Amino acid sequence: MEENKKVKSAKISELRQDLITGDWVVIAIGRGKRPGEFVKKREAYPALSDKCPFCYPEETGQEKDVLVFRRGDGDWSLRVIPNKYPAFSRSQPLKSFEEGPYFGMSGSGYHEIIITRDHTRQIANLDPIEVAEIVDAYQDRYLNLMNKRSVNYIEIFHNHGLEAGASIEHPHSQLMAIPVVSPGVELELTGAEIYHKRSKKCVYCAIAEWELRNKKRLLFENDNFLVFCPYSARAAFEIWVMPKSHKPYFERITNEEKIDLGEALQKAAQMVWRTLEDPAYNFYLHTSPCDGKDYPHYHWHFEILPHTATWAGFELSTGIEISTIEPEVAARGLRKNI
Repeated sequence: MEENKKVKSAKISELRQDLITGDWVVIAIGRGKRPGEFVKKREAYPALSDKCPFCYPEETGQEKDVLVFRRGDGDWSLRVIPNKYPAFSRSQPLKSFEEGPYFGMSGSGYHEIIITRDHTRQIANLDPIEVAEIVDAYQDRYLNLMNKRSVNYIEIFHNHGLEAGASIEHPHSQLMAIPVVSPGVELELTGAEIYHKRSKKCVYCAIAEWELRNKKRLLFENDNFLVFCPYSARAAFEIWVMPKSHKPYFERITNEEKIDLGEALQKAAQMVWRTLEDPAYNFYLHTSPCDGKDYPHYHWHFEILPHTATWAGFELSTGIEISTIEPEVAARGLRKNI
């Protein structure tokens, strides 16, 4: 009888609530896996029939650079070009329209590609100062586009691997400057404001203070940034990279902070690469919109999401994601590979 009680009381899962958005996630402890069980071979890219369009952008018909960084020998180290097949077009005027009960607007905006020189070295394999150069390009293009008429939000993201949406193997990030603020960011903005009204404190600063003190999900820190697995991780091995001090606007990052952010992003990517043996992943920036409004309660950050699972019926029907490893266990596995 006593043995049956123990079986019945065994913890199968936990529901954890996101402190910012209020979203729920399931941490399926009963299905708990070890870090090594999440390793799966990435889908291979087909062999190129011609030159890589990002190694040789001029020869493969790419558009003219909007930004280029060069080395001392004159060769380029990073370049930014307009996307040849954009999701948003700078030549399309911003117009709204209606159809019956529906509302829409034209896909006016900017879609750019940030390309690093080496075809095979991803962020995990770059030197931190090389990653800081990527951050420098992010800021440069952000500042250039943020005051354009059709732009209210700038999304910066990086896809690694076919499963993560990177159709070209050559390492690159993307920037989309668009007329609307995404629902995900809107949820975070609202949550941050509600938390501040209730506690007179930034919710992200509260998270940073707890993770630095508690340390069980902390992966890395330097003078300006911390890297950690979030308490309510939506996916196995999810990582956040966040300023330690309160920073609502990414575009105001200083040169010193860029160097520290380059180190933090490189360490995070390297831990994922080593622990999961080069998985597909996405990372993206969440920052305050550039729509002319003030967002003093927000706190910009990067989120990194390895592709370790596939959404099924429960996730699709409820919007509640299931992770089969506790963030604390994932953090222990990641820390072994820093």
